[in-house]
Amino acid sequence: MDIMKMMKQAQSMQEKMTEMQAELADVTVEGTAGGGMVTVTLTGKHDLKGVKIDPTLLAPDEVEILEDLLVAAHNDAKAKAEAMLAEKTSSMMQGMGLPAGMKLPGM
Repeated sequence: MDIMKMMKQAQSMQEKMTEMQAELADVTVEGTAGGGMVTVTLTGKHDLKGVKIDPTLLAPDEVEILEDLLVAAHNDAKAKAEAMLAEKTSSMMQGMGLPAGMKLPGM
């Protein structure tokens, strides 16, 4: 195997990873729970950007339900962000001729 080719491929992959990381900071995903009563918005890097709560959940006797729905909505958004990342990573690696299941540093 040609070492120069491997070095160029590694450099190209590093550049594409940097670009993808920047893109993920700009992309948002929404997670919902309770039939849409709670919505959480995260960036592709899992930074929390927003929370929407149906006002009917703001009653004192609904606090525990609201807490559970917030956690569920966050987990839903996080799963969507991770799926998006996996899809982008797989697509990038296939474009470079690398195995789809290969783990990349920092991912």
